[in-house]
Amino acid sequence: MTETNDTPRTAVLALGSNLGDREATLAAAVREIADLSQAELIAISPVYASDAVKTDGVDLDAPGYLNLVVSLLWSEDPYALLDAVNGIENAHGRVREERWGDRTLDIDLICVGDLQIDDDRLTLPHPRAAERDFVLAPWADIDADAEIPGRGRVTELLAVADRTARAHPVSASTDPAHTEVAHTEVAPGLQEPRT
Repeated sequence: MTETNDTPRTAVLALGSNLGDREATLAAAVREIADLSQAELIAISPVYASDAVKTDGVDLDAPGYLNLVVSLLWSEDPYALLDAVNGIENAHGRVREERWGDRTLDIDLICVGDLQIDDDRLTLPHPRAAERDFVLAPWADIDADAEIPGRGRVTELLAVADRTARAHPVSASTDPAHTEVAHTEVAPGLQEPRT
């Protein structure tokens, strides 16, 4: 495991929702992440829609997901960030009964700087992020030079990712909740998402 001191690191989080008012849930979750005392929000991706992926593959009978990626500077250890986002998920009614089951809110830690961790609580970088177009596409939108430590450039991984989830952008003009989030001044230098 790589050392986990308190030097601020860029953290990348992937958010998804396929139950309830997905737009409102994602908008609220981004605001709550931005309000974390040790976080400085850097960028918010456009929203993408994708089919639900279950343990046995794509499930077209399950409600579809809305997904986005945020990046932030985090000045504590990654376990504190994990605890914080788990608290946000729980506040939005996240239920953990079925692996990869439907959910009101899912927040995955994709990477925290170049830390490499693999224990019973946390694996960094996220072990499946390199294969998920609904993570890679929005991430590439906010950072075309991004890399997953040990796996490669996000744009190159996206080019060869399995497209069974058929992610596609949701226009900000048809998604008022994301427009509200994307235009909220939460940190100096907040990047505008590309549409």
